[in-house]
Amino acid sequence: MKASLLANIGQLYDHLTSQQSVFTPQSTAGTGELNWLPHSDNSQPITTDRPVLPIYPTKQFFFPDREILFQFDGSEFKETLPAPPPQILFGVRSCDLCAIAYQDQFFQQDPHYQARRKATLLVGIDCNMPCKGGFCPTVNAGPFVRDGLADLVCHQQQDGGWLLIAHSAEGESLLNGLNLKRADACLITQRNEHEKEVTAQFPSAAHIETGIQRINQAQVSAETWQAMGLQCLTCSGCTSLCPTCSCFTSHDRPINEGFERERCWDSCLYDAFQREASGHNPSARAGQRVERFWFHKFSNEYKKSFDRYGCTGCGRCEKTCPGVIGVHAVMKRISAAQ
Repeated sequence: MKASLLANIGQLYDHLTSQQSVFTPQSTAGTGELNWLPHSDNSQPITTDRPVLPIYPTKQFFFPDREILFQFDGSEFKETLPAPPPQILFGVRSCDLCAIAYQDQFFQQDPHYQARRKATLLVGIDCNMPCKGGFCPTVNAGPFVRDGLADLVCHQQQDGGWLLIAHSAEGESLLNGLNLKRADACLITQRNEHEKEVTAQFPSAAHIETGIQRINQAQVSAETWQAMGLQCLTCSGCTSLCPTCSCFTSHDRPINEGFERERCWDSCLYDAFQREASGHNPSARAGQRVERFWFHKFSNEYKKSFDRYGCTGCGRCEKTCPGVIGVHAVMKRISAAQ
């Protein structure tokens, strides 16, 4: 780990955009929402005091919603592995970096995912204030970037200056030519103390903690799950925007004398997600599907496999769910249930 002092974050941004393709969260005209967009002459990194997450997470860069896995021309199979150019994601928040680490494990043996992942360098940014609806400290996903999850980490110090930490050799190589001053070790200690102060500013997440406990102890009744299931519109908004959701399906499409196989996102909240060829459906009721979704997010069984829960506390599901069964609504209901 190498720490340097940065005059301002724009200095780093300009340096990186002069080297290779850079994507950064930018406001979308007419909506004000943030989306991951390529650098343009008018774009600048978003560094507002109160952090705002892009509406879509970074998983689209590595696990696109649709992609061709292979083709068969009638006599032989043909690989369709992507060959992406090098790129940088600039300004990734801690919750999304934790989600990338989660997906890295899930898709560890997937050559399509790994091809895109290996072509991408990550520049993280610490959140110096809680974001609206976020609860990353509760699930150990923030608010500051965890060690080793980004190639470079930007931290705005309380005096307004910036601390830049390189966590990989690739990250250090990106800084060649910047001629930065080495940071004193005490600034790392100050960053650690600052994280404690920011964490203390988050509102109570007692309902999340109680909900996690009740889910793992099977203390939520089927009636409670079914009542929430009736509010699910199966729009897949939550699973599409969740940075750790990785469910997919595939279908074959005829081409010429053969066919091609396409992979596309799926959702465990769809009625047919678990339906078997026999017609049996182990999650035929909406409540069963909602229960299964939240079990995957907060089960201790999955935590053992991935070293963290399947939820990184970003709160996107709460913002997008038209049925009002995002994470806060669900966990408050679970924690209050008798």
